[in-house]
Amino acid sequence: MAKLNLITDAWIPVRCRSGRTMIRPDQIAHPGVLRPDWPRPDLNLACLELLVGLVYLAHPPQGSDDRKTPPDAAALRQAMEPLAPAFELLGDGPRFLQDFEPLEGSGIPAERLFIDSAGASTAKKNQDLTIRRGRYGALPLPLAAMALYTLQAFAPSGGAGNRTSVRGGGPMVCLVRPDDDGLWPLVWANVPRGQPLGASELDALPWMRPTKLSKPVGKQVLESFPESDSPSRPDPEVFFGQPRRLRLLVRDGLVLEFVQKPYGASYPTSRWRHPLTPYYVQGTDFLPRHPKPGSFGYQHWRGVVLQSESGRRPLALEQYLRDVESGQCSLIVAGWAMENMKPLDFIWSEQPVFRLSSRDDEERAVDAVEAAEQAGFTLARQVKTGAGEDNIRSGAGAKAR
Repeated sequence: MAKLNLITDAWIPVRCRSGRTMIRPDQIAHPGVLRPDWPRPDLNLACLELLVGLVYLAHPPQGSDDRKTPPDAAALRQAMEPLAPAFELLGDGPRFLQDFEPLEGSGIPAERLFIDSAGASTAKKNQDLTIRRGRYGALPLPLAAMALYTLQAFAPSGGAGNRTSVRGGGPMVCLVRPDDDGLWPLVWANVPRGQPLGASELDALPWMRPTKLSKPVGKQVLESFPESDSPSRPDPEVFFGQPRRLRLLVRDGLVLEFVQKPYGASYPTSRWRHPLTPYYVQGTDFLPRHPKPGSFGYQHWRGVVLQSESGRRPLALEQYLRDVESGQCSLIVAGWAMENMKPLDFIWSEQPVFRLSSRDDEERAVDAVEAAEQAGFTLARQVKTGAGEDNIRSGAGAKAR
C-alpha cells in the first residue's frame, strides 16, 4: 500500500535559490530554501501554518534568547523524529487529521477537499459556472495531505453537522515576516513559546485518540475545549484542529475520493486563541477576525497591525516585538473571505509594521486609522446618494451607464 509520513518523507515542494525541490519539514532550516511552492495560494498559506505548528510541537523557543538563535537543520530533524508515529497519512493505525476509525459510506470526489470546489448540490444543478467541477482528479499523496490540512485549518460551515475550524470558517491568518530572507526565519518568527511534545504525549493530537463527537443530545452540543488556556503557550490542537470527520480513499497510490461523516469536534471559537489570528472584542469574548473581499489596506489596520481597545493583534506579532526588540518586520495578512460556506475571495497582502515608542503614539495611530476609515465610509455613502442609489435611468446614474 502507498504511504506517506509527513515527518520522515520529503513531500513539501519549495523554491530554493537553486530551483524547485521537495523537502522534509526539518529541511526548512537549510540555507537557500525560500518559500513553499504549492499550486494554490491557500495551500502555501496553510503550509506555513503547518510548519509553524510542527516546530511548535518539536522545538519551540522557550525565551527571547531562543528566538534569536534558532536550531539548525540537524537539531530540528532530531527534535521532529519522535513525532513521526503521529504523521502517517495512510495505513491501518491512526491517520493524520482523519477519523480514528475507518468510515463507511459513499466516496466523495477528492477535489472537494478544496474549499472553493463546487458542492454536490451545485454540481447537480449545473450551477458551477465560474469554478467548474473536474479541476482535480486523482490527487498525489503530498497534494492530498496539504489539501486535507488546509480544509481542517480553514474549514467553513458545510451543512448539518460539518463543523468549522477552531477559528470559524475562513479565518484571517497573519504571519510575521522578519527582514531576514528565506523560509526558516519566517517560520521561526511565528512559533509560540512552549515545551516540546514528548513521544508519550502524542494523544494531544486529535487523530491519535478516539474521535470526540459533537452530535447534539437534546439541544446541547458537546464542545472541545483547550487543555491549556495560556495565550503564550497554546494547546497543540490549536494548530491541528480536526472539525471534519474524513478518511481518504486511495487507489494505485492516488487519492481519488474520501468518506465524510458529520459531527466531528465542535470548537467554541471564543475559547481557542490562535497565535496567528487577530481577535476582536464582543462583550466579554474575544472572537477571531475574518477577511473581507477585496484588498487589505491601512484602513483595516486597527486590531490587526495596531493594537486597539476593540481588537487584539495576533499573539505571534506581539511576542516577536517583545522578543526581538531591534528586529524590523512586516505582516502577511491572508485567508479566504467567506459567506457561510461560499468562498468569495482569497486575499494575500503584506503590511508594514511600525514600532511605536509609547502608548500615546499607538493611540494616535489608531485614531488616525479610524478617522480615515470614517472618512472613506462617508465618501462612499455620499457618492452613492449623489448617483441616485441604484437608479441608472435618471440623474447621475444615467450618465454613469
